[in-house]
Amino acid sequence: MTSSTPLSQAAASATPDYSLELRIAIQLAREAGAIVRTFYDVPPTVRWKDPTEPVTEADRAVNAYLVKQLGQHFPQDGMLAEESKDDFSRLQRSRVWIVDPLDGTAEFIARNGEFVIMIGLADEGEPVVGVVYQPIDDVLFAAALGQGAFVEEFGEQRPLRVSGESALNKFRLVVSRSHRPALVDTVITRMGLQRERSIGSVGLKIGLIARGQAEFYVHPNPGTKEWDTCAPDIIVREAGGMMTDCWNRPLRYNRENVRNRFGVLASNGVAHTEVSDVIAEVLDDAGLDSDFGF
Repeated sequence: MTSSTPLSQAAASATPDYSLELRIAIQLAREAGAIVRTFYDVPPTVRWKDPTEPVTEADRAVNAYLVKQLGQHFPQDGMLAEESKDDFSRLQRSRVWIVDPLDGTAEFIARNGEFVIMIGLADEGEPVVGVVYQPIDDVLFAAALGQGAFVEEFGEQRPLRVSGESALNKFRLVVSRSHRPALVDTVITRMGLQRERSIGSVGLKIGLIARGQAEFYVHPNPGTKEWDTCAPDIIVREAGGMMTDCWNRPLRYNRENVRNRFGVLASNGVAHTEVSDVIAEVLDDAGLDSDFGF
């Protein structure tokens, strides 16, 4: 027993302490939430980055605030934010903050509350800190590497833990309300799923899995980008689950091309490989390839 103690201590000390980064990210997410609420009851001015991607003044205001504040707190870190021009200087940094100022802009425009602010930190390509904040309902999900995941709501903080369900036909699927890929229906049929829930933001979908209220989420196309997945990735991991691409490969962060071009799969981790196998078969049948993506 005595010989294993130093090794255990060494293993624990090998994991960096991201407590400060987590605390500041939580603080900034809440402050950004206050900014969003000032826009929420006013008819939004909507512009379109492309035919499927709206952007509002709330997106821009929160983006500017978070980029400025994170830059002041962590001047040596890189920055990747959805509404900021990417000059690729971040590629020279080992630590990069990855920000989605308003994940679920369509839901913000619809005023249904299903949108979040997401702040993630990647270190050497791995997600290490994540905060997902739903400002209208005042619900905050957060995690840091090696420290577990938790949710703050109704004035309380509670640990997050995924469900232990392992039977695929009993899995509860959570899907996008406004961006539902057609291949999802094929996955549902192949797995014999009986329960499905639609909700906005990727962050909220992962929150349901981390709470144990759903077992998996799949986005089998290249629509998501690093700012959609960095913060949720570490949250679901620290809650005991997994997030990978559709072929069960880890997602990497701070890449030159920020698009998740092999899709996204998140689950409770109990049967992640089995779920990935089904999805890979569906994608193969559709003529998609694990080497070339979508």
